[in-house]
Amino acid sequence: MSLATWHALHMDATDAGLLAGFWSAALGRPHALLPDGGYRLDSEGDSAGLWIDPVPEPKSVKHRIHLDVDVGSVDGLRSLGAAGLREPTDEDNWWIMADPEGGEFCAFPRDGRPPMPGRLYEVVVDCADPHAQADWWGRVFGIPREGEPQQHYAALESDGKLPFDFLCFVPVPEPKVGKNRIHWDVVCSEVDELVAAGATVLRTPDDEVFWHVLADPEGNEFCATTRGMRQDERQEDV
Repeated sequence: MSLATWHALHMDATDAGLLAGFWSAALGRPHALLPDGGYRLDSEGDSAGLWIDPVPEPKSVKHRIHLDVDVGSVDGLRSLGAAGLREPTDEDNWWIMADPEGGEFCAFPRDGRPPMPGRLYEVVVDCADPHAQADWWGRVFGIPREGEPQQHYAALESDGKLPFDFLCFVPVPEPKVGKNRIHWDVVCSEVDELVAAGATVLRTPDDEVFWHVLADPEGNEFCATTRGMRQDERQEDV
């Protein structure tokens, strides 16, 4: 049993057009301008969209939630404006990179893939207690831990219920500071069920929004709409 289903991934941007153009090319997803100045990225066969939401405040701290992408090489990402922050090491075989607005993400070079476009491989969440976070979100989505559990981090396997392979939780020493610039939306039968499970209500529906803004047990914001709402017209303003 699950309490909710995944609906969409959202990124804040001070220049929504710039960030939408980058991620559209990086992931091979066409993007469409929305009435509020944001963008929606979709590709055929995806079960959920990627939304770029315009906000006035610039990025000021490291992303607490970031994307991992599979690529043939990082050359294509560099040509789109990404910067390399750390090269692969003997222990960590991926690049740490930054998008044109400075948002951190990881790129995994894979043999046999074309240089571009990349593929969304997993979403990673910094946290204080990765195992407790994985247990909580696993209950929400009704999906299992990965087949070979790790001691120092935790991950949920998609099991066909997420539009990527893994939702990962990794420990970091620093606490959450400010609103996350990346978050996701869920669709549920009753928001009260999420609250009873441990979510905190940050905003209720009003004249501007028809969804609830919630926070998970470590304070990560996410949005919840009930089934039957018109998610195709969803505009973000957390």
